[in-house]
Amino acid sequence: MHSLIDQSRNALACKTAINADGFGVAWYGEREAPCIYKDIRPAWSDANLRQIAHHVRARLFLAHVRASTGTATTQDNCHPFAVGPWSFMHNGQIGGYERIRKKLDAEIPDALYRHRVGNTDSEALFLIALSQGLQDDPVGGMVRAVAKAQRLAEQAGGLPAMRFAACWSNGHEIFAARYASDHLAPTLFYRTFDDGICIVSEPFDEVRDAWCEVPPGTAIRVTATGVDMLGLDLGLCPA
Repeated sequence: MHSLIDQSRNALACKTAINADGFGVAWYGEREAPCIYKDIRPAWSDANLRQIAHHVRARLFLAHVRASTGTATTQDNCHPFAVGPWSFMHNGQIGGYERIRKKLDAEIPDALYRHRVGNTDSEALFLIALSQGLQDDPVGGMVRAVAKAQRLAEQAGGLPAMRFAACWSNGHEIFAARYASDHLAPTLFYRTFDDGICIVSEPFDEVRDAWCEVPPGTAIRVTATGVDMLGLDLGLCPA
């Protein structure tokens, strides 16, 4: 958790060095659904976060610090987002989101729209992915959602149409992907340790050769046995 706090005020590889528009943590314990802790304060100023990180033990967790790309700094807009057993966090943006927000929301079916508590593009992308079969096809469902959002952005002239680095999990596996409609995909790395695997936006130690960069246009699937590399086929979503 020290690295999360450090990156919130001194990120080296992200678009902005300061990520002070809130933070969030999702962790999986004995229950199927994750526990979520979020706040709009910067991660470095929250004493409760330090206490939680010191005491909680979890087999799998997601953690995120936020730099808003235009939507309000509210607790509901902080990542990770969760529905049932699934949690999701995202770095990046959908181009011209303010012009396509209504159309993007229209892609979320009524059964899932009740989970739309914030107004970010990231939350919309997550709910669309759930509607596209994320539960049974975790990578394909996300790819179809990204493709739908990218087409809407392109039609509205939003540039760059899509920048996407994200992690999502059902509590048993973690999926992550890196993609952009231009050549500037947000960074994504992973590393295997003796006691687990970390997926990060930037390495949190000086052993840089130990970290593997996820290539643009690639997804990874992390299980207890290791990391699988998967391609991203944006053609999965028909025009």
